[in-house]
Amino acid sequence: MESFLNSINPATDQEIKTYPVDSEEEVSLKLEKAQSAYLKWRKTAVQERAEMLRKIAQALTEKRETLAQCATLEMGKPYEQSLSEIDKCALTLNFYSENGTKMLSSELVETGAQKSLAAFQPLGVVLAIMPWNFPYWQVFRAMGPILLAGNTMLLKHASNVSGCALFIEKIIREAGLPDAVFQTLILPSSRMEPIIAHQHIQAITLTGSTSAGGKVAAIAAANIKKQVLELGGSDPYLVLADADIDLAVSVCVNSRLINSGQSCIAAKRFIVDKKVIATFTEKMVASMKEKRFGDPMDPSNHLGPLARKDLRDQLHHQVEKSIALGARLLCGGYIPEGTGAFYPPTVLSHIKKGMPAYDEELFGPVAAIIEAEDEQEAIRLANDSIYGLGAAIFSKNIKKAEEIAINDIEAGSVFINEMVSSNYQLPFGGIKQSGYGRELSYFAVREFSNIKTVLIH
Repeated sequence: MESFLNSINPATDQEIKTYPVDSEEEVSLKLEKAQSAYLKWRKTAVQERAEMLRKIAQALTEKRETLAQCATLEMGKPYEQSLSEIDKCALTLNFYSENGTKMLSSELVETGAQKSLAAFQPLGVVLAIMPWNFPYWQVFRAMGPILLAGNTMLLKHASNVSGCALFIEKIIREAGLPDAVFQTLILPSSRMEPIIAHQHIQAITLTGSTSAGGKVAAIAAANIKKQVLELGGSDPYLVLADADIDLAVSVCVNSRLINSGQSCIAAKRFIVDKKVIATFTEKMVASMKEKRFGDPMDPSNHLGPLARKDLRDQLHHQVEKSIALGARLLCGGYIPEGTGAFYPPTVLSHIKKGMPAYDEELFGPVAAIIEAEDEQEAIRLANDSIYGLGAAIFSKNIKKAEEIAINDIEAGSVFINEMVSSNYQLPFGGIKQSGYGRELSYFAVREFSNIKTVLIH
């Protein structure tokens, strides 16, 4: 059994800090405290819960530089992107703070009875299992609606960002959140099964890989626990024959490289009409070659390292295997010399079914270009995936693109002439093996609520 979790700087390979894991007794105490805190927090007025979120948002803004540096050191995110991530967290908490009362107001329903309504009540203690790629955003986008709805929250963060996890708890405590409404567990994944099954845990929200989601879902289902799962993605970006190619290239490159390519909703498969594929490919390769990777604290670098060397090596193996099966390497595709888990911007073309670059999620700065005979084949190729998180369409014919987005693409989000992103005003989540349930907007508050029917005869 692991006694410590190590935080390693992926840019330098140097150890940042070692964190002792929680003992069985400490975990039991946190579970009991979370349940006790819930019984009080659920009775707190919605307006007071909303005001608490506003205070946490303010605390995030005040500590943004220190928080950002922690994320960059622990998982390699470019520093400017770390700052932006924290700003987004604060905006989201303010959104829930400003709209919380309306979101949780009971809804009257005309049934013929004297009075009928749907009320939104909390569930209890919610366990959040979160990944390393957006160490703040993933936590706060879940925390806002969970706490607003009157639940308490236990966070099990990824092992390599334990510093960020503890920093989150410290910030929240200093902002004035009542004791044990939010707590962090410092634990390896191997110790999560009894916690998921524990009687005090009423719901689980997980963002992570499809394999991790499957394991958690199996345990939760066996114990009849509510789940919201946001899992992997292999987002297709369809570049149709009438697309603005310069716009498409700019957006596609940005989406493929954001967070050093480590995003579930990053562009991953570029499905391009054969009429424009030569131009698109030429311009994309030129743009990818211009992007610099290196020290994530240096603002002149577009990419930092991947979060861990094993993840970098796995990505490189997917690239090499795809090439061995007939893909063409147009740029990148090598492991740089020196320290750190760096990987260069990489473009593969002539991608076919059966290659990792077609079938699997590439979690890093690797673009897979796939040729489509026409619009209908582009749609078919986009949907030919086990994933269904996000997708984008590039076309000057907005009406046609909208029809395709609504009626034809199998994904939780479809953006037109823009990169896929999460927005606190809109529901976010996937279908197929990208998960189920919705985060953000008022939908997230309802996910973590008991939607209770009350009827007066």
